[in-house]
Amino acid sequence: MSRSDAPAHDPALEISASALEELAPLDIHALYRLRVDVFVVEQDCPYAEIDDVDADPGTTHLLARAPGGELVATLRVFADDSADGLMHIGRVCTAPSWRGRGIAAGLIRRALELCGDRPVEIGAQAHLEQWYEQFGFARCGPDYLDGRIPHLPMRRDLLG
Repeated sequence: MSRSDAPAHDPALEISASALEELAPLDIHALYRLRVDVFVVEQDCPYAEIDDVDADPGTTHLLARAPGGELVATLRVFADDSADGLMHIGRVCTAPSWRGRGIAAGLIRRALELCGDRPVEIGAQAHLEQWYEQFGFARCGPDYLDGRIPHLPMRRDLLG
């Protein structure tokens, strides 16, 4: 497991980057509880939240914890098997009481650091298109429904 400095906006937060197999059982429980609370319950989108991507050894889960250890935000980063080394960022979520503090932005920046110079794709909720543009993502296809929620594919390629 690796640790990084907390985002500049809140030095009390701790961010860790780990494969699922490196997480303690209670961390895994907190990870799934947060994602289910946000994606399934809050967004009223019942679907199989837990998938094989989570357990793949090549998937890195970023977890942002408040002092005392409460999990407040998470996302995952993984590569696909394409020849161009395409990376994916997904399952970006923040607990409702922690939103608006830049925590997700800090996690996205850390995820992009992990992706290095490789192209990155994300399936963004449609209302967040402009938010993801600040990180260099651009629409790369038509809107689609994921569950009942409008999404769009976005991609960030190398600059320069």
